[in-house]
Amino acid sequence: MSTSVLVKKQSDFLNGMQAGISIAVGYMPIALTFGILAKSTGLSIGETTLMSILVFAGAAQYISLSLLAAYTGLFEIILTTFILNLRHFLMSASLSEKAENDPVWKKAVYSFGLTDETFSVASTKEGTVNAGYMFGLVLISYGSWVVNSAAGYAVGDILPVSVQESMGIALYAMFIGLLVPSLKKHRKVVLLASLAAVLNSIFTFSAMLPAGWSIIVSTVAASVLIEAVQYWRKKGGSHHE
Repeated sequence: MSTSVLVKKQSDFLNGMQAGISIAVGYMPIALTFGILAKSTGLSIGETTLMSILVFAGAAQYISLSLLAAYTGLFEIILTTFILNLRHFLMSASLSEKAENDPVWKKAVYSFGLTDETFSVASTKEGTVNAGYMFGLVLISYGSWVVNSAAGYAVGDILPVSVQESMGIALYAMFIGLLVPSLKKHRKVVLLASLAAVLNSIFTFSAMLPAGWSIIVSTVAASVLIEAVQYWRKKGGSHHE
């Protein structure tokens, strides 16, 4: 490998790390909170850290804690997080058009670190992105998430028991915080969230479905119903033209 190629790869890697600093800083409070909540849910520090190492998906990890707290089965947790992360297929397809022709194994490695934030930074970068840049971007973001998850758990050890137990409320506050920005921008999201909440309440309080399945069925049913209504409205509108 020539010196110029090596220097370029190092430069791309450092540029990626530099671009990811803001993500790493932004992940700190969220990962710390996740660690504290994981402790209040009953996970060990090893389980908490391992989840961040293997999953590396904030919303999926938070909802997993909620489902674990409700004693939901493994299959329901996996299916729920799969549905939640379906958007990654679209993000990956979009980023592949911007990615340089690197070996497939390199793309497979850095695609693990594709999150909403890393995708936003990579997709708005001028020009193309390569493996070196993506490795730098993902590494600093991933490192921040994993380290601060463990740190949050450690911080939880020194908090009073009453505070630790009350952290369960923060879990729901986090979901509301993630949802509100979308609610302000899109009426469709408001309808979807409202319908899913109503269906989930019906399934839960009537004991028709376990907690995990209630969330899955409510999410899928609400999505299908909203899309069906929009489809028929558009179809009806086109017939009147």
